[in-house]
Amino acid sequence: MIRLFAGFCALALLSLIPPLSRVQAQTAGVATRHEGPFSYDVTKEITLTGTVTSVLTKPSMGMIMGSHILLSTSSGTVDASLGRFALLGKDALPVAAEQQVQVTGVMKTLKGQQVFLTRIVKVDAQVYTIRNKHGFALSPQARERLSQLAGQKGEQL
Repeated sequence: MIRLFAGFCALALLSLIPPLSRVQAQTAGVATRHEGPFSYDVTKEITLTGTVTSVLTKPSMGMIMGSHILLSTSSGTVDASLGRFALLGKDALPVAAEQQVQVTGVMKTLKGQQVFLTRIVKVDAQVYTIRNKHGFALSPQARERLSQLAGQKGEQL
């Protein structure tokens, strides 16, 4: 009986000590941040202005999923990825070849090619948000809710 009691006491004391591997793993996770190919860092956003040379509702071979616009800029042609939903729904992006646009996003190398992950598109004087600040594509329903919220804020002013 004494032996069993001693074993329980030892087990209770061991349970109070945090495991070192868990503490080290948490510290290592804070110290290093892994940036994946689809990660989106809003602090690295740039804005490009160019002329739309092509609108692709479906990606060509070798492109990432979703719609794309090919832009002719002063520094060359840019593949601007719009995601799955930008050209769909009530508030779809109205973009066509030969139009001047301004895109804001982050340049990434995906599948060995440079791709501009577009978050905001400005066509004429209209601004379209197609990704959130974390880089996730906004569905047509999410874009509609955003425009409704913006309208309500404008009414309150």
